[in-house]
Amino acid sequence: MNSFNMGKFLFKISFYFIGIAAVLLLLGSYADSNTDDNYMHFAVPKPQNIILGDSRSVQGVVPDVLKNKLDMPFDNFSLNIVHSPYGEIYLKALKRKLDPDTKNGIFILTVNPWNLALRNDVKKKEDFPEEESPFNNMYFYDMSPNYEYLIKNLHKSWFRIYLDREAVGRSNTFLHKDGWMEVNVDMNKDSIAARTARKTEDTKEMMYGYSLSQERMKAINGIIDYLKPKGSVYLVRIPVSKNILTLENKRFPEFNGLMKELAKKQNVKFYDFSGHPDDFVYVDGNHMYKDSGKLLTSQIADSIKRDRKNLK
Repeated sequence: MNSFNMGKFLFKISFYFIGIAAVLLLLGSYADSNTDDNYMHFAVPKPQNIILGDSRSVQGVVPDVLKNKLDMPFDNFSLNIVHSPYGEIYLKALKRKLDPDTKNGIFILTVNPWNLALRNDVKKKEDFPEEESPFNNMYFYDMSPNYEYLIKNLHKSWFRIYLDREAVGRSNTFLHKDGWMEVNVDMNKDSIAARTARKTEDTKEMMYGYSLSQERMKAINGIIDYLKPKGSVYLVRIPVSKNILTLENKRFPEFNGLMKELAKKQNVKFYDFSGHPDDFVYVDGNHMYKDSGKLLTSQIADSIKRDRKNLK
């Protein structure tokens, strides 16, 4: 093929690539709370008040309730124990997420044995589970639409963005713009019991494969050190069902003591709500049903209000 024909070929094929790019740009513009379980964490303005944690907190701490009770907007920046355990990667993401001009912010760090633990067979940092987290490959956290996220982290066809968009109907795991994941599942008694039995068995199977991690304790100290000059830090333990709490206390009997020591060392408050498991309803024993999440969040807000009142 001579240079003239090659030029013609490249000119024609360029329209093909331009067409593909235009289609992807259009499809990406429909990305919203239905896109997947994480997208909205990367597509909203940078917050000044934030919630950190895992799947317990992304479902169990409701920013809108905090906003109504504390008169300030919140963002729930929690994913799950695989993608957002306390570690260097979470701190890196937090620094990119939080508004750099934050002053007098409120920071709720939800804690439990699992987001401060590590599998016993993990010996190198490159084997930490969060190495595969979007927190580890993202730079932009406040773009909408966020094409960086879609290119790097969307694990389905881009056509599904349009087909599954919020305007068609909310998904069963709907990630609100403020970061709260609203989960809608069958809540009849038998369904709850079946899910709770499975989750209890899962916990039994994994509990002795994990240990509390010095690396994660170092990381949460680093996160607190980063946040304290910017506002007030609160450690919160979210309730779980009695059977799962019993398993956690059996495997990690020292956990609450460690959290009290951490709070004392850092001069922050630790609110432990795990002692009243029967006050709440759970989707599977491990995650709160949305109405109970609102109740818990109201109690968290009341605790923070009392603390801030005492500081005045």
